[in-house]
Amino acid sequence: MSPSLSNIEPKELWNNFSLLNAVPRPSKKEERVIEFIMQFGKDLSLETSKDETGNVIIKKPASKGMEGKAIVALQSHLDMVHQKNGDTDFDFSTQGIEMYIDGDWVKAKGTTLGADNGIGVASIMTILASKDIVHPPIEALFTIDEETGMTGAIGLKGGLMHAKYMLNLDTEDDRELTIGCAGGVDVTATGTYPTEVVGGAVKALRVCVKGLTGGHSGMDIHLGRGNANKLMNRILTQAAEFYGISIHMIDGGSLRNAIPRESNADIIISAKSETAFVSWIKEIETTLKQEHSTTDPNLSVTSTEIEIPKTILNKEFQNKLLRTIYACPVGIYRMSPDIDRLVQTSNNLARVLVKDGSYSIQCLTRSSVDSEKSDLAQAIKSTFELLGASVAFAGAYPGWTPNPSSSIVKLTSNLYKEMYKEEPLVNACHAGLECGILGKNYPQMEMISFGPNIRGAHSPDEKVQITSVQKYWNFLLETLKRIPA
Repeated sequence: MSPSLSNIEPKELWNNFSLLNAVPRPSKKEERVIEFIMQFGKDLSLETSKDETGNVIIKKPASKGMEGKAIVALQSHLDMVHQKNGDTDFDFSTQGIEMYIDGDWVKAKGTTLGADNGIGVASIMTILASKDIVHPPIEALFTIDEETGMTGAIGLKGGLMHAKYMLNLDTEDDRELTIGCAGGVDVTATGTYPTEVVGGAVKALRVCVKGLTGGHSGMDIHLGRGNANKLMNRILTQAAEFYGISIHMIDGGSLRNAIPRESNADIIISAKSETAFVSWIKEIETTLKQEHSTTDPNLSVTSTEIEIPKTILNKEFQNKLLRTIYACPVGIYRMSPDIDRLVQTSNNLARVLVKDGSYSIQCLTRSSVDSEKSDLAQAIKSTFELLGASVAFAGAYPGWTPNPSSSIVKLTSNLYKEMYKEEPLVNACHAGLECGILGKNYPQMEMISFGPNIRGAHSPDEKVQITSVQKYWNFLLETLKRIPA
């Protein structure tokens, strides 16, 4: 364990979190963490299995006196979002996450922390390994690929588990009891474009938008944070109008489930306009910093001279591309008319890559209403088809319909009030949780989701609150004690 984490309570949980964070575990490349968690179960002499998708199930008999209680599934996902700051030298494929304590928070050095959903995984590991925690029969479900398609949950077949209740440990606010979530669909527009040869007295510049806050494209979408792809498109559109720039390359954003924090574009400009353009870049930076001073205080826009490339986008295509991206919706599309402060439908313009004669534009469209999700995805598809793009939908998953009258919701709500002398926030969230998908093959399971305070998930600013983990842990243990027969 990191020396700075060795004395935090509960020590066993933080020790397991440290062990987990030493294992590279990006979405769709979970082989090492699957092997790690399989070995963990086998070392405890517990029934351990892996399904054909790669999900791991570990079963533990009830503690003494709890044998007659209902079976409880404890569920978290093994994968984590791999994001780092541009100036951070870190190889996710070989290095373990470097953690440190900052006051009441645990953070990572320039990368995502993996508290989403590593704290949940570590909690389950601690319960499985414990000899004195009181608990009913446990079915621990560790799913894969939650962050980039939920293919683990989608691939989990019925009949492998028999739990009556499921505790999903993937919520990021310790006062919330989550009973519903949004579904999502990946929208990808691809195509090719004609290029022109660079000629004349020109200069080449790399324009960079960086320093944005970013964050979770579901849980943080309502915060109004800047989207680097949209800001870059705004800059390029104005630059084309004012200075006649030509584009060689655009490369912005990374993962669909992360609000893009950085974007780079290589442009060509006439040599005589360079000085005026560089001055204008400073002006547009000032404007954008003023607009985003609350949400993105570290935003910056820079231009740096680079070697002149050989080709640029065809002017007609460049004009169509910029206007198409301008038309693509970003952020909140509709708020829920039924649940206060819940984002119902949104879109994240996550990735824009235009290079070497081809382009790929990636969005993640979310909604707690499947028909509205499909409608917005169709609108985005139509927008990019006007550009001539081929548009594909993939990775669609359903939302989780709230059931506030279920017995597990009543049990946890009453317990929260008893323990903390206040009402919990029983709500739905705009993130994608696996409960809705798992419920398709396990309709008998009553489900609820809760967890500790995690902030900045899916970004290098991710952090988890130490005292909140302690609060959440005590609540989890007490919930296990109260499970009925």
